[in-house]
Amino acid sequence: MQEGSRRAVLAALFANFGIAVAKFVAWSFTGAASMGAEAVHSVADTGNQALLLWGGRRARRDPTPVHPFGYGRERYFWAFVVALVLFTLGSLFAIYEGIEKLGHPEPLDHVGWALGVLAVGTVFEGYALWNARREADRVRGDASWWEFIRHAKSPELPVVLLEDTGALLGLLLAAIGVGLSALTGDPRYDSLGSIAIGVLLGAIAVVLAVEMKSLLIGEAAQPGERAAIVAAIESHPAVERLVHLRTQHLGPEELLVGAKLELDPGLSVEQLSRAIDEIEERLRARVPAARVTYLQPETDTDSDGA
Repeated sequence: MQEGSRRAVLAALFANFGIAVAKFVAWSFTGAASMGAEAVHSVADTGNQALLLWGGRRARRDPTPVHPFGYGRERYFWAFVVALVLFTLGSLFAIYEGIEKLGHPEPLDHVGWALGVLAVGTVFEGYALWNARREADRVRGDASWWEFIRHAKSPELPVVLLEDTGALLGLLLAAIGVGLSALTGDPRYDSLGSIAIGVLLGAIAVVLAVEMKSLLIGEAAQPGERAAIVAAIESHPAVERLVHLRTQHLGPEELLVGAKLELDPGLSVEQLSRAIDEIEERLRARVPAARVTYLQPETDTDSDGA
């Protein structure tokens, strides 16, 4: 895990843990369904960050005979668990709590506690989101935020960005639900706020699950990286044609490159071996993530094109 991603995850972890404790205290005083949903939401977020850190640690293990390409994809797996289990559980709890209180409404007590905690939570969640955006700005380039979330190969920053955005929206929904219940004396607004929080969490879970599933299956290098790989290969004087190229991420910062090349047929075995080594050096110089490369010389000019 890169240092920027680690800082963003740690900031979100500490913020969510403190907010979760405060929300549970407020929930015990008020009995507000939306406050309970937000408390569980913060617990889920805290667990999310812990799992992301755990995945980053396990991904650093050395390759083994059973896993010769290493454990880089563990980061994708634990991010998928975050989406599939913790977000989904938080969503289901919020919806269940809202429906339960909608059928059996109870008046809210100590509304000031709830609104005060929500205000403090907004400050902390806003800081966590600001920190995550700052770290993401260093790597997203000209991509929009949606493009960054859709195409980033490092899972931590997209997860934290969606978590923190969802947390702020959840706080707003909780505040609206509690506030309307206090103003109208109708606790059903609070119940509807809890249901809305559950729907929000479910939507975030779906987006994350789709993206992490794609990374787990294996995504190719981004177009800019692929173009750099092609340029590095074709720029060598011994290469007459790049027959085909396949790439796949073994982890966020590790790329597998397999290519079939048509080389100068007049090369000796020694010259051929030297040319392959030089091509690999050029490739890694342009794309440092291309740590695992397999280059196959091709003499059949009738082979399929790239």
